[in-house]
Amino acid sequence: MSSLMEAVRAGRTAEVVSLLDGMTDSERRAFFPELKALRKELRADQWTAQARSAYPTLHAAGTACQTGAAGVASWLAASDMRWWPAPPAVLIDLLGDRSPGWLGDVAHRLAERPINSRVPYELMAGLVRLSGCPVPTTEAYVHGWVEHIGHVWQRGDTVLDRLRKDPHLARLTAALFETNDIGSRLAWTADEGPNSWTEALATLTTEGVLDRKATVHACLARLLRGGPAADHRVFLRMLRALALTRDEEREHTAEWLALSSDAASVVAAHAQSVLASLALDGELTTRQLAEMSSAVLFRAEKKLVRAQLVLLGKVLARDASAVDELLPAAAQAFGHEDSDVQQRALKLVERHAGRAGTPGTREELASAAAQLIPTLRMRAARSLGSCSVTSEPMPYEEVLPPAPEPERLAPAPQSAEELAEEVGALLASDGDVAAFERALDGIVRHAYGDRDGLLEALDPVVARRWWDGREQAYAYSADDYFTRHHGLINAAHGLELLLATLRGKVLTATLNKAVQRGTGTSDCGHSPLTRAFEARIWEVAYRIRTEPLPFLLSTPTWGTGLLEPDELVTRLEEYRRLGARVSEADFAQALLRVRRGDRAVAERVAERAAALGTAEGTHLADWLLAGAPAVPTFQRHTSGDRILVESGELAELQGDFPAEFRPLGRPVSFGRDGRHCWHWGDGMHQHWLALLPEQRELVTVRMLRELSAVAVDDTRGDAAVLPRLAESGGEAGAAVHLAVAYGLGARHPEDRLAAVDALLVLAARGQLDADRMGADLGQLVRRGAVKPSRLVESARTAAATGANATIWGMLRHTLPVLLADLAGDGATGAATGGATGRAAVPPRGLADLLAVGAECVERTGAHEELPHLARTADRRGSSRLVTQARRLRSALAAA
Repeated sequence: MSSLMEAVRAGRTAEVVSLLDGMTDSERRAFFPELKALRKELRADQWTAQARSAYPTLHAAGTACQTGAAGVASWLAASDMRWWPAPPAVLIDLLGDRSPGWLGDVAHRLAERPINSRVPYELMAGLVRLSGCPVPTTEAYVHGWVEHIGHVWQRGDTVLDRLRKDPHLARLTAALFETNDIGSRLAWTADEGPNSWTEALATLTTEGVLDRKATVHACLARLLRGGPAADHRVFLRMLRALALTRDEEREHTAEWLALSSDAASVVAAHAQSVLASLALDGELTTRQLAEMSSAVLFRAEKKLVRAQLVLLGKVLARDASAVDELLPAAAQAFGHEDSDVQQRALKLVERHAGRAGTPGTREELASAAAQLIPTLRMRAARSLGSCSVTSEPMPYEEVLPPAPEPERLAPAPQSAEELAEEVGALLASDGDVAAFERALDGIVRHAYGDRDGLLEALDPVVARRWWDGREQAYAYSADDYFTRHHGLINAAHGLELLLATLRGKVLTATLNKAVQRGTGTSDCGHSPLTRAFEARIWEVAYRIRTEPLPFLLSTPTWGTGLLEPDELVTRLEEYRRLGARVSEADFAQALLRVRRGDRAVAERVAERAAALGTAEGTHLADWLLAGAPAVPTFQRHTSGDRILVESGELAELQGDFPAEFRPLGRPVSFGRDGRHCWHWGDGMHQHWLALLPEQRELVTVRMLRELSAVAVDDTRGDAAVLPRLAESGGEAGAAVHLAVAYGLGARHPEDRLAAVDALLVLAARGQLDADRMGADLGQLVRRGAVKPSRLVESARTAAATGANATIWGMLRHTLPVLLADLAGDGATGAATGGATGRAAVPPRGLADLLAVGAECVERTGAHEELPHLARTADRRGSSRLVTQARRLRSALAAA
């Protein structure tokens, strides 16, 4: 081994640099094949101490021993070099003797790499400095420059000082406005003072170091491009710091109009304020103001819409000649979803409609009034003349989405290659129940029929799995990986266990111990679900090793996890023909999945099962004849802000089931079950539902605390299971309704949307108890678990699909609970377990909830008396709460 290669392997960087300095280019190139071979060797396991020591020296030596710019750039930015690179100063020293043109080529190639290549800015900037080439303006370079400038704490000066000294300031600042997702990096520094990017650039612009016209134009263009919220905040702050003059504001009128129409809310508000100032000073034409109004009044933000109506009122009061052009623009607010906005717009139109100069204007206003809510529409018919108000209202028809049809599982993949592709996809994405069950059954079938072919097809899938390496380089073994701490983490982890078993990486003793004793160590509410799910996986793995199964009995017929009884009997007949021994856990899972709700089918198939003459056939027949799935007793339980559900024992899941399945039928008590839970992912929810596809209430009880967290603790993602919960089978009782109720009050929009989907599915299937849902929501809002403002968004979204009667059926039980507190009468809430009765401040969003209720009543024609509504409607004043209460009362009283 040469002295150079010995020094590289030992990680002696200084010695390597010294040796390379004494070599010619041809001598250096001669070593490159050996360096490539060493890189390949280290890449096989780059986390060892030897690799960590050698990588920086290898990085430097490989850079020096190449002469092509493309090859050097590729070597410098290689992903395997990223963790332990050579210091930039060493690399620049080694390349310092190359020609300026070559160095510039390397610098630009590095700058064109994606940001996640993490090429050090110091390296790129050093090459630019040596070569004298134009500075790159790529995303990677600009992000690196911003980070470098922002690290003032390392230098002792300020962002402003460092920008002043930068020779490429103008070019890089121009590129800054064109760079994506730069706002979060700019916000790392201070918001004010010389360490603030916004104030530093504004100061340099004021001093003339940066061209003011170009900077203002670039800032406005950047805001017009949109992007993440961090970009909006930073560049808007920069625009304000530039303190535009009136001439500059007037010069950019077109940009302000575009921003008020399409920009993010905070940016649009600033643009609106600038345009309003111009309009009130007479520096905005009537046509421009009408164009702006048409765009702003179409937006959903009520604050922007109200401000625009105020502006129109001020302009119309000053200039009567603008009525014909501005009033039709104001009438566009008639279609806004908020009735207060509609009322404001109608009041404005009524005030100035008498000055309309042409009949066409009044006709246009009357036509637009058809978008108003019924009470305002009738008022507009009187004040504006002809209006499309029908004398006979159209009968209301509820529009619900069609109830989803369950999807039948496709057969397991026929070829090992197709199976390997599906398994690889599942390991990467942890797919749905159908994909997992197909892959699981496919592994079992191919392991039984052609084990060698399966292993060959799976080679690419397991090649990069750490447990498949020949040498053990980790502190724990594959056996520890699958059994340590909490057993299997998710469904993909279960598939990994089967692959590791096939490859001989898990000891038979480990498999046997898991089958006999289980692996669960947690006593949280989810533990029974996890134990039942894992028991089948471990027993399948053990049988693959010792006595392969021909196929699984428990593979569901439908994507919900439901198994048709005829299909299960056919599989048992095939087992009997093959003389195969049934897996205890597999058969137990099949029993839990088999359809028993259809009694005629169950009784017919029971005869076939009994005729098999096997123990499993007899057990299945008894199970089918035992009746529909039993339901335990349920009891509501309050815990802090939450309302949860406890369940009693389910005897039918105790007797003949394996030990790992019996906890499914044991009582759920939040006083006894452990609070500490390691089930932090939501990927298992759908698989837990598939354990008991005709007893979703039993599963939901155990998931309810976690599902409540989307509203109470503002967690994200757990509500994604709610549509599957609604599509599952069995009773939709207290736990299911509470789960959906929490989802309707979730913090994050995607969780609320999932809850709305579940609500509509339950309604379409005729399984929604609107009275119960409404009462639950009232109590949850009362206890503070659900915020009314979030519930408003969910209710409005559901009503917009055409489910007005469904939403009113809920709100007619939610609103009285909240109005009772407002009136100082808490009897309604106290009767159902709420807080003690006392007068309360109106919860934020109650007025909007009343508005949604009024909209639903106006559309459905519901006619009834709502408890406690009159007290709120009879209050003095014209607050939004009182206005909406009166509106709802009027709508309910209308014949």
